Amino acid sequence: MNEPYVIGVDLGGTAIKMGRFSPKGDCLNALTLPTPQPPFPDQVVKVIAQGIQNIDPEDRALAIGMGVPGPVDATGRIARRAINLDWYDVPISDSLEHLTGKPTVIGNDANCAGLGEAWLGAGSQFKDLIMLTLGTGVGGAIILNGELFVGRDGTAGELGLITLDYNGHPCNSGNRGSLEQHVSAQALRRRWGCEPHEMAERATKGDPEAIALWQTYGRELAAGIASLVYVLTPEAVIIGGGISAASDLFFPAMITELEQRVLLTSRNNLHCLRATLGNQAGIVGAAKLAWKYVKEHL
Repeated sequence: MNEPYVIGVDLGGTAIKMGRFSPKGDCLNALTLPTPQPPFPDQVVKVIAQGIQNIDPEDRALAIGMGVPGPVDATGRIARRAINLDWYDVPISDSLEHLTGKPTVIGNDANCAGLGEAWLGAGSQFKDLIMLTLGTGVGGAIILNGELFVGRDGTAGELGLITLDYNGHPCNSGNRGSLEQHVSAQALRRRWGCEPHEMAERATKGDPEAIALWQTYGRELAAGIASLVYVLTPEAVIIGGGISAASDLFFPAMITELEQRVLLTSRNNLHCLRATLGNQAGIVGAAKLAWKYVKEHL
């Protein structure tokens, strides 16, 4: 009954997911709340604090970890740029600590998803891995020697923003032809004229055009992954996000293309896996952030 626990929070543009987690990663209680609209920081913090009170009525949580959309500062306290929330340099940790009295650390939401998969999901067997989240955009996470790599300013790991086509479609980042502009749901809507799940249904029913489009998708994704593998030589590449539901349609072409593009010395025993935690990866990884803070500071 007195087992210690932390709170993991996944802040999204439309929903806020949170859970109470044991040291082993057991979710003891969970809650999903709508994100206030418009998502002004003070209103968002109030909703999160109220939610935490609901799932931690005894007020025993040791710390709070939270994933936010976009980059955060190196200290894990400031949301630097959350485009879909219209946030710029928001000191969200300070605000949440003020309302809850709990130490709070934040991380990029894709990094949290990667941490979650590395802790309890598809990447739990590996120390060196990368994760790509294929959704509205393309997020990424790098785990090296079991630790999340975020670089000197906390903003490393924006894997979806690497360049695939020098003269390609403009990207919100300022880049052109980024991986995100080829393999995100937003890019597929632009290029295919329909939702990815609709094209997946067509391919599943045997439509040759749809099957060919998914094979091309797999090859384009592999071209981006190839660059990452050459730089990082991970043990595993984990693919998550909504588009990963169609992995059976593009994984074979992706793996074949990787084998052609990457020297065996750089991809020796490389595993390509679909994420297993689904939309819970974010809160699991956020809880892992909180446990890391507890281990280092409390």
